[in-house]
Amino acid sequence: MKKTSTPITVRSGHLEFQKINADERDLRDIYHWMLRLTWPQFAALILTIYVAINLVFSVFYYLGAGCIAGAESFSDDFFFSVETLATVGYGHFYPDSLYGHTVATVEIMTGMFGLAVITGLIFVRFSRPTARMVFSHTLVVAPFDGQSALMMRVANLRHQAMAEAEFRMMLVRNEIVKEGEIRRFYTLPLQFDRLITFPVAVTVRHIIDEKSPLYGLRLEDLEKSDTRILASIVCIDTVIPAPVQSQWDYTWRDIRYGHRFVEIYADIDDNRFTVDYGRLHETEKVP
Repeated sequence: MKKTSTPITVRSGHLEFQKINADERDLRDIYHWMLRLTWPQFAALILTIYVAINLVFSVFYYLGAGCIAGAESFSDDFFFSVETLATVGYGHFYPDSLYGHTVATVEIMTGMFGLAVITGLIFVRFSRPTARMVFSHTLVVAPFDGQSALMMRVANLRHQAMAEAEFRMMLVRNEIVKEGEIRRFYTLPLQFDRLITFPVAVTVRHIIDEKSPLYGLRLEDLEKSDTRILASIVCIDTVIPAPVQSQWDYTWRDIRYGHRFVEIYADIDDNRFTVDYGRLHETEKVP
């Protein structure tokens, strides 16, 4: 494929990458690109394409003077194109020559294929599963059961429980090796990394013991190595049902030593609890 010297921007959390000398996007990327548009952008794109198609066919009708009975101006040709593309056919305007019938036939076929494509895109945009998860704004390092632990809070914003939730955390930092400085990745073992059901919120913990890449490090050490923490959750939406995934990333600036998350659970009775979502991100100093 043809290479492009124009940088292609790719964002991942706090990071932005610019690809240079990469392959240009091909036609198969258009579908993926249209799915990534916001709804206002998607609506504006469809409206632009719709108007452009009608303008093109209006020009063809206008060039074939007299091919549309009753049409006396370009605006008449345009609105005849709108009616033909939608297969409405009010009857006030109609093709009056072989040329007019030919162009109208092509436009009707274009409208049929276009409607099928747009309907498919709208269906996919509405039906694709999305994860409504929120990660705590910060990570905390505090004692837990007599050991130091890196902790993160994750909450489910859906109003039904997710199933088979799987949590992961990965540490990324710069390290000096014999060949020079490299970017090294470490998988952080979690105290638990799976939940059968995930209804509301949970605190995920990595114990900082002798085997942990965070063992013995201070915030200054994390800054020096430009440490980042990547987090993700994969679970099953039981309504669709389909797997969904959400991710977040933290820099060393987002790590608070000597803090812990405030309690958000409170008992109502034996089987009922309140969960204060307004305090998901709040922390407090460890006494």
